[in-house]
Amino acid sequence: MMRPDLNLLVTLDVLLEEGSVTRAGERLALSPSAMSRSLARLRRATGDPLLVRSGRGLVPTPRAVELRERVRALVRDAGEVLRPAAGLDLATLTRTFTVRSSDGFVERFGPALVESAGREAPGVRLRLLRKTRKALGQLRDAIDLETGVLDEPVPPGIHSRPLFTDRFVAVVRPDHPLGTGRPTTARYAAARHVHVSRRGPDEGLIDEALRPTGHRRDIVTIVDGFAAAVALARACDLVATVPRRHTENLRHGLHSFELPFRAPEVTVSLLWHARLDADPAHRWLRERVLQVCRADESG
Repeated sequence: MMRPDLNLLVTLDVLLEEGSVTRAGERLALSPSAMSRSLARLRRATGDPLLVRSGRGLVPTPRAVELRERVRALVRDAGEVLRPAAGLDLATLTRTFTVRSSDGFVERFGPALVESAGREAPGVRLRLLRKTRKALGQLRDAIDLETGVLDEPVPPGIHSRPLFTDRFVAVVRPDHPLGTGRPTTARYAAARHVHVSRRGPDEGLIDEALRPTGHRRDIVTIVDGFAAAVALARACDLVATVPRRHTENLRHGLHSFELPFRAPEVTVSLLWHARLDADPAHRWLRERVLQVCRADESG
């Protein structure tokens, strides 16, 4: 079965409104002969004369009268579909966004993000999830935004934007031996350490940075997140080495110090799927996340 020519709907709408082939042609910038051909096609498609001569003009058939409002509504709706989206009204926006973030992100930036988004768009709900593994597949459907460190180029269809650069610091409880005196590389390496790894390796960025000094950390515990590492450092004589900005709130009340060797740095990025790139509401949320993360670059 052949598909109908939907352009004929526009022609029919104008013909029924004007009741004249000549005037309809003028509105559509078509010649009288081209309009006559279009009317003939409409008659074949509908199986009805649609417009018949009466005196010096044309009058609609009952079928044409029946179709008039339906055709007008269809043309109007099609025009809305093919028109750019209306401006975003944050005051009336009702939507739930799912944001999946790396460990510590919600504790550090979540309050400001919730406050900022709620102030501008009170009908928006944020679903904040902790990322337990690196997998971008869900950005195609279930996840609106994700934060994380990019170890390799993003796959096709995924957009990314840098949020901030973070560097690692060491954290211990106030009465830990490293809480006083100069924390040399030797003292740091000889202490008992908690290592953060979601993938299972016994060593990571910190150990790679430490290796040129000839020292190795004494790793006695491995956890899967920075929050857990900080919690252990708070309760035990362990050293947790964690990203400074990510864990600022988590480290409250503990003693933090700069690493006595060249500290690794990581760039945290915001990621989303290409299908959401042009969505005005999604673009607004991306800007809010970026604004919150960059509000205290020196923090």
